[in-house]
Amino acid sequence: MNATTVAVDLAKNVFQLAIADEHHRIVATKRLNRSQFERFFHNREVGKIVMEACGSAHYWGRRLAAQGHSVRLLPPQYVRPYVRRNKHDAADTAGMLEANRAHDICSVPIKSVEQQSLQGLHRVRQQWVATRTARINALRGICREFGIDVPVGARRGLEHIAGVLRDPQSSVGALIRPTLVELVLEIKQLEDRIDRLEHDLGRLARQSSACQDLMSVPGVGLITATAMVAATAGSVSHFSSARHFASWLGLTPREHSSGNRQRLGRISKRGDKYLRMLLVHGARAVLRSATLRTNKGQQPGPIGHWGQNIQRRGAHANKAGCAVANKLARVCFAVLRDQQPYREHHAELSTPITNTQHPVLAH
Repeated sequence: MNATTVAVDLAKNVFQLAIADEHHRIVATKRLNRSQFERFFHNREVGKIVMEACGSAHYWGRRLAAQGHSVRLLPPQYVRPYVRRNKHDAADTAGMLEANRAHDICSVPIKSVEQQSLQGLHRVRQQWVATRTARINALRGICREFGIDVPVGARRGLEHIAGVLRDPQSSVGALIRPTLVELVLEIKQLEDRIDRLEHDLGRLARQSSACQDLMSVPGVGLITATAMVAATAGSVSHFSSARHFASWLGLTPREHSSGNRQRLGRISKRGDKYLRMLLVHGARAVLRSATLRTNKGQQPGPIGHWGQNIQRRGAHANKAGCAVANKLARVCFAVLRDQQPYREHHAELSTPITNTQHPVLAH
């Protein structure tokens, strides 16, 4: 059997394989369990192994690459159009073989163990932050039922609630008071865990030149820098341009054009939503800092000044924030590409732009 390409549909216990020859014809199909799949490629010459970039694809990609095989990961959303009729494992593998022939589909780089570990740290931190927020909201709601007005802000609110619970004369019922005390302790434990995790991220960032360069960009701090390095391995060589990088983050507009009519809509929100969220929050911080500096009679930075000009043209704050986030993504691309920190005196100051020059503002 002259197998040149093997498409693999990954799963937890069952692995579907489609084996194609040099003419891209499927010559055999196999359905293997986990142990059989681990042995299948031992001492077997294969031109290329194609898989969808799913949860375990990077693990298997590293293992198969270590055996000397060429592995290509394809974006699942680009494989789906090649799946004919009903969806099942055999049809998925056939669709992968067809998608593999499309040379305009960009492959997904295989992540290293360090990259996946760093992304795992960010996921755990995000879950802890969400849990902390949920507990604080629950405390606020219960205290409100007892007529207690909790001040705005997480830290101030917790301090106020803790003081109310220590006061035996407060209106909180004796039956629920011990439970609320435990809830406050749980929130403090979550905060300690988040602080320790951020300390570990800071230690990793000090050892990474890419993180240090990214943190020189306004609006990009420790969390955003480490998350971006985890997603890209500190290299943007597989992106064709800065706009391609911004598009990968979902910060470029949807397009529905035909003939001479061009329609640009809202941002696509495709790609890594966690990184996009961090960049949008960073963009809002840049705009707020620029406003504060302007109110004090100081000159804001180039990016903040650029965002202020967008707002002066009548753009909504959220639209301006998305535009600045798009610009931050492009600046981060340049920083990673050139392996140089951001320098404000090299950045371009605000210039008039049209909708065609900056499509985020075109809707």
